[in-house]
Amino acid sequence: MSSRRTSVTAFFRRPFGVRTRQPDAHELARAERATGTHPGHPAALGPHVALFGNFGTGNLGNDGSLEAMLIALRELRPDLRLTCICPGPERVREDHHLRALPMDWPRPDRGLVHLVNKALGKLPGKLVDLVQTLRQTKGIDALVVPGTGLLDDTGERPSGIPYALFRACFAARIRGAKVAFVSVGAGSIRHPLSRWLLKRAIGLAHYRSFRDTLSKECLARIGCTCDADPVYPDIAFRLPSPPHGARREGAPLTVGLGVMAYGGWRDEAESRAIYRTYVGKLVQFVLWLLDRGHRVRLLMGETRDQRAVDDLVAAVTAKRPVLAAAWLEAEPARSLHELMRQIAETDIVVATRFHNIICALKLGRPTVSLGYSPRHDALMEDMGLGAFCQHVETFDVAALVDQFARLLARRGDCERCLAERNRAYEEQLRRQDGLLAATLFALPEKAASSRQGQRSASCSRHRK
Repeated sequence: MSSRRTSVTAFFRRPFGVRTRQPDAHELARAERATGTHPGHPAALGPHVALFGNFGTGNLGNDGSLEAMLIALRELRPDLRLTCICPGPERVREDHHLRALPMDWPRPDRGLVHLVNKALGKLPGKLVDLVQTLRQTKGIDALVVPGTGLLDDTGERPSGIPYALFRACFAARIRGAKVAFVSVGAGSIRHPLSRWLLKRAIGLAHYRSFRDTLSKECLARIGCTCDADPVYPDIAFRLPSPPHGARREGAPLTVGLGVMAYGGWRDEAESRAIYRTYVGKLVQFVLWLLDRGHRVRLLMGETRDQRAVDDLVAAVTAKRPVLAAAWLEAEPARSLHELMRQIAETDIVVATRFHNIICALKLGRPTVSLGYSPRHDALMEDMGLGAFCQHVETFDVAALVDQFARLLARRGDCERCLAERNRAYEEQLRRQDGLLAATLFALPEKAASSRQGQRSASCSRHRK
């Protein structure tokens, strides 16, 4: 009995009973030195900003949004101290050399604490999460939620992201910190408790902007008053574009095909059927492209999409082994930068994942969307490509072939239109940076915009 009491006491003396390995002081110091944020560094005198989101889980779009926000914040205030609160802190530390903390208390999967937590409906764990978040937000000056479609409970229980977001905003306000939602996306929020949590989280913000009007409409349906909140482009549009050379004369057309391990959000049997139909249609389209002498490059947006890539390659290789070996490319991407580098080597793109489409449009590639939400159609419409959309679950291969042919025929006009829209997006995002600086750091908007303009001009000269 005595040994058990000792072990339980020792457990609670650990930082919230964490059993998984946490970074030691030396590892955190190395990460902090890499970003100039350790306490002894001269640059560590500025505000402390915590970024909150679903980062480090293998979703390239989410991690790209984090990077875009880091770029914006560092341009506004190079002396910032930055921390990320997310589900995948290890990957964020590795990829961004950033101090990162776990979003939730890592639950033990066995032992007395596990049994007690389970017996009490997991309430103790949720209370520990709240205490942990209060500790994590101690000393911060601002909490920033950068981009992504976080305001959605599709595939999420209320106790997941909705609760985590609410307690982060609540803890930040308790600590006297500013809260900002920057170009965030919203979708369907079905569960009553998720609605309550997300509505309260949004209501705690000092600054809010959305990436499309559809997001504002979704929140209006759950009772949020956000009519006066601005709409700005997805912050991934401010990521730097990779260098790419001019297309060689006479080279075969390269088509980027963004695939997804898509099965909808249904029961397991129906999801499997949806996935098989989706991949089968893509196989037909790839065969049509290869038979016409086009090169095909497969694109991913999340690590789990490798399954769809493998299934598609196997099916195409079985039917056209010679053509597949010569003209079908499939290279995994670990970051949005790698994905954009791959897209830069294509001439036209057909894609499903939202940030595959964003990257293609940002790089000026004529694009067909096989999307799964209204936000795909809204973005394509805003980019002048509203006629080139189909839904992922109902798209017709013959219609896709027709859209592809029409898009190819007007490729030059499309590229010029996309270049113009991208310039407008960059200007809008610069304006948002000024507003954000005024809200979080009390910098005059004009001064912040001027600083950003100077940095952007310097970067442009450097790229040239």
